[in-house]
Amino acid sequence: MNERIDKIIIDAINEDIPTIDITTDNLFSNESSEGIFIAKEKGILSGVNVMKRVFELLDKTINIKILNGDSILVEKGDIIAIISGRTAAILKGERIALNIMQRMSGIATLTSLYVKETGEYKAKILDTRKTTPNLRILEKMAVVHGGGINHRFCLSDQVMIKDNHIKSAGSISSAVSIIKSKIDQNIKIEVEIETFDQFLEALDTNCDIIMLDNMSNELMKKCVLANSDKLLEASGNMVLDRIKGVAETGVDFISVGALTHSYKSMDISLKFNR
Repeated sequence: MNERIDKIIIDAINEDIPTIDITTDNLFSNESSEGIFIAKEKGILSGVNVMKRVFELLDKTINIKILNGDSILVEKGDIIAIISGRTAAILKGERIALNIMQRMSGIATLTSLYVKETGEYKAKILDTRKTTPNLRILEKMAVVHGGGINHRFCLSDQVMIKDNHIKSAGSISSAVSIIKSKIDQNIKIEVEIETFDQFLEALDTNCDIIMLDNMSNELMKKCVLANSDKLLEASGNMVLDRIKGVAETGVDFISVGALTHSYKSMDISLKFNR
């Protein structure tokens, strides 16, 4: 498992158990238990392997048998995994493991709904940087499990020239020219625009991707028809019931902030058999 994910888990354990688990540590010592993680509603799973890692970091002797893993569609009542081992360790990791898996599965499930709406059109669903601080790696992983694609992970990954960059640089052309002269030529440059005139200006630069921000479907279609060799990304107010219409315009990508900021956690529980 990734070192950054391990750190997230360890920080969560330390947050939840700064000294002892005053309930569990006074009830149990070396007793053993077995339980099942069960889906209480339909959805796409994500965070199953992260859940497993929570218990590995708490107690390496715990055994987890995964029956339905990441990216799998489960129905209400399906068993996700069987866990057995020291009762105290299972109880200490239960809430952290569920919190992670429920949230990641919620993101994956929502992402899958957006992906489904694109149908047979070429548009791919992208996530954004609108993630929970310090949890981006988990949330973007969940997007992939739901069938989406990760946009840039951080500000270091790809050039994104937005409205305030353009205002400070003087123009789209100037901003792209300055950036192009300073970066590795393999790094992609994306420009955010809001009007057709801005689109035409961006089209005449050395950028690779043009983001069509907060445009109507009709205006996006106009940009698609006027496009030459740029990749086009639709963004802004990308609610679920609008996605099919946006995909029909012919854009290459649709970025959706809601995937990681407006999801509903999936209902998952841990029930002891003994």
